[in-house]
Amino acid sequence: MVKTKRPNELGLYDMSGNVYEWCQDWYDKNYYSNSNSLNPSGPLSGTDRVCRGGSWYHYIRYCRSSIRNYATPDFRRDYIGLRLAL
Repeated sequence: MVKTKRPNELGLYDMSGNVYEWCQDWYDKNYYSNSNSLNPSGPLSGTDRVCRGGSWYHYIRYCRSSIRNYATPDFRRDYIGLRLAL
């Protein structure tokens, strides 16, 4: 269900723990150690995309926005989704 819990400190609802969220960024396990620390945009290409936020399927410690996972773009499971934003 949407908006059944309180919003986070930014006033946003349902940002973690529901489903992993597909991100536009390509995955590179060493990218953050070699990139700009202010809003890094990810590598220009790759084979895997980033997923963030954890899901109902995994342990509670993974249900937070700082969790970063990855999968090939054609990977499909009911615990991975996306968020549309303007």
